[in-house]
Amino acid sequence: MPATPPPLGTYVESWTPGSIMTEDPLPTGPVEAFSALLDLPGTAAGAGDPIPPLWHWFYFLTWPAQRDLGADGHPSHGHFLPPLPGRQRMWAGGRCEITEPLRLGEPAERVSSLGSVTVKEGRTGEMLFVTERREFRQHGRIRLVEEQDIVYRSGRGAGRHPAALDESAAPRPADPWQLRLRPDPALLFRFSALTANAHRIHYDTPYVQHEEGYPGIVVHGPLLALLMLELPRRHFPEARVRSLSYRLRRPVFSGEQLAACGAPADGRAELRVATHREDQHATAEVAFA
Repeated sequence: MPATPPPLGTYVESWTPGSIMTEDPLPTGPVEAFSALLDLPGTAAGAGDPIPPLWHWFYFLTWPAQRDLGADGHPSHGHFLPPLPGRQRMWAGGRCEITEPLRLGEPAERVSSLGSVTVKEGRTGEMLFVTERREFRQHGRIRLVEEQDIVYRSGRGAGRHPAALDESAAPRPADPWQLRLRPDPALLFRFSALTANAHRIHYDTPYVQHEEGYPGIVVHGPLLALLMLELPRRHFPEARVRSLSYRLRRPVFSGEQLAACGAPADGRAELRVATHREDQHATAEVAFA
């Protein structure tokens, strides 16, 4: 009879990574590249222009050596990667408070620190929730503060995913704000490159089907969040986003037709990503200044 693995909390009892600071000149290239990726209209891309909410994800990137990648393409080691055996990682959601938007072409600093570490019991067993806090500064002032919630588990968990994909079916939301997209492998490959993401679930079909149990290539969770934030940027451009929170709930797969949709109400907006399978693959709430 196999021995019962120790609780996840025992692996991180003495894990206390300190804060780290990185710098980035915030060139216009990544903003221009993402605009081209999704054929986005009206995106500011000149020096001094504000970076749209969450587009700072295209900056402060790290490129580990190829030898430091695991079998899944994700880094084997990292400052804020917990020391778990057979570590499986999922981006669960996050929050962002924006005092002032970051400005293109102006040097910025990011100070990252460990926010919290919590063990919870899920449907597939124990999960470790790690929150990383990030402060972004320009000209000595904090411009925005972000928290990212990452979920880890040891070994592979059995997820509930469709056995096959219906790429002809489309969502039918009635929301006043809508943005439709059918992500294909080329688009997902370009987004991986923009975010320095080598995880094989986003480009390697045999791997995702045979090793991860997915029916197809997985659409990046951060891309779903960015699509939701495109709604106020396109439909309510005169408003400035003061704060936002988002949650990534169920994966979307390459070839599926999705709709980012939502509606404003009383200085806020409720947003979501839907397919014909699910009404809420991802959700977000935005508050305007």
